Amino acid sequence: MKRSARENLKATKLVTTGRTGDFADKVVNPPVWRASTHLYENCASLREGPKSNEDGRFFYGRRGAPTQWALADALTELEPDAAGTVLYPSGLAAIVGALLTVVKNGDVLLVADNAYDPTRNTAMSLLKRSGVECRFFDPLDLQSYEAAFCERTKAVMLENPGSLTMEVCDIPALAAIAHDKGAVSLIDNTWATSLGFAALANGCDIAITALTKHVGGHSDLMMGAASAGERWYPRLRMMAQQLGHVVSPDDAALALRGLRTMGLRLERTTESAFAIAQWLDAREDVAAVLCPMLPGTPGHDLWRRDFTGGCGLLSFVLRDLDDAARCRLVDALDLFGIGYSWGGFESLALPFDVPPVRKVMEWPRPEWGVGEALGIRLSIGLEDAGDLIADLDRAFAAMDQG
Repeated sequence: MKRSARENLKATKLVTTGRTGDFADKVVNPPVWRASTHLYENCASLREGPKSNEDGRFFYGRRGAPTQWALADALTELEPDAAGTVLYPSGLAAIVGALLTVVKNGDVLLVADNAYDPTRNTAMSLLKRSGVECRFFDPLDLQSYEAAFCERTKAVMLENPGSLTMEVCDIPALAAIAHDKGAVSLIDNTWATSLGFAALANGCDIAITALTKHVGGHSDLMMGAASAGERWYPRLRMMAQQLGHVVSPDDAALALRGLRTMGLRLERTTESAFAIAQWLDAREDVAAVLCPMLPGTPGHDLWRRDFTGGCGLLSFVLRDLDDAARCRLVDALDLFGIGYSWGGFESLALPFDVPPVRKVMEWPRPEWGVGEALGIRLSIGLEDAGDLIADLDRAFAAMDQG
């Protein structure tokens, strides 16, 4: 497949970003700086240290060192319109840190009804106890979304595609409405990363990514990041420092290593996921394939308009079957592990039920004509796509034999 000039630039950036420190002319990768204490030359330099509120200068281990700075710099270069990136010890920590940066007691936060469940829980528990009112909205209904704003609405939390159910929404339109209303727009952009969706360039103020997923890529680290422009980046950094957020230099080194091959891995998993989505879509026992890359699915036109890439995460819904049948299918899988997370080199399967967590969006979709809408999420890894399809085929047969 022929690559565009833009894609070639991304591939080059993945290799060259974060390699501008003093180490760069000696070794390919930054050294792993394990240090809580940074030493000063004298009392005068010691007193100058606290005055610096920028990365790239030694102060104390909690503010990082060259290993973490290299990763943050690389992520910033990969996010169009970003002024800087803050690292967090997990994806959820990045979400919480970013939300605490933009809302306070008395504010209203709008949350997309298809957002990541821990995001929803944070809004309804931690933020609620802090005096922030959370209201859910249907991100596919621009009219009701605009009507949900009030004078106390200070921020909007988006996700694209939606968690588990993979709806694609019109991010530029949603962000524009938020800006017109004087609200900050945040997005969980973990599914596509900055390689597949330029969140800030499409109108969002803060782009959040769980580096645990595609960036790490090997299921061996926990980390998150938030990138922003000149207005919000300093505030994100200050809140992270006040919360004591810091990432391990060893994990930062692993994330940097994963970043170098992320483009190739995303290409492979996207190609495999598309083949598997087509295979699932042809089955009578599948009511719906939830994959925005698949032509004919809701949101596909928006995906083609706004995205420059995909990934290996998709879902599907079984037709007129019960939970016991779903469990037989998942339990019969051999190449798919059963577990949370995704974006690693290995394939995973996870059964899920949506109705208990929806607030305003209708689920299941009425056009599907199914009962409970029992879902299964698949994270496609680097295994051969044909082998994965054969494994799914055997699992469906085992389900039918139950």
